[in-house]
Amino acid sequence: MSNDHANLILRDDTVLGVCQALGEDFGISPVWLRVLAATLLLWNPQAVIAGYFALGAVVLASRLLFPRPRARKAKAAEASAPAPAPEEQVELPLAA
Repeated sequence: MSNDHANLILRDDTVLGVCQALGEDFGISPVWLRVLAATLLLWNPQAVIAGYFALGAVVLASRLLFPRPRARKAKAAEASAPAPAPEEQVELPLAA
């Protein structure tokens, strides 16, 4: 993926970013969600497409109302963390 932090809707490798966003939120691989959607698409295309766009609206609303609090916490923790100490080099004896 080119840019993980780009807007999911505007990325070239997603269609509305629904599976990617749901995968991020629930800790599931988006590939499994895409396979599930493609499989269900064979049985009832109209319901799957309508459900996909409905989930897209929910994802968009959730991203606008709650803009990634985890990313802000990670940045704050990274900024307040002390710099790592340089590692000491340890010499190991060579086998003869």
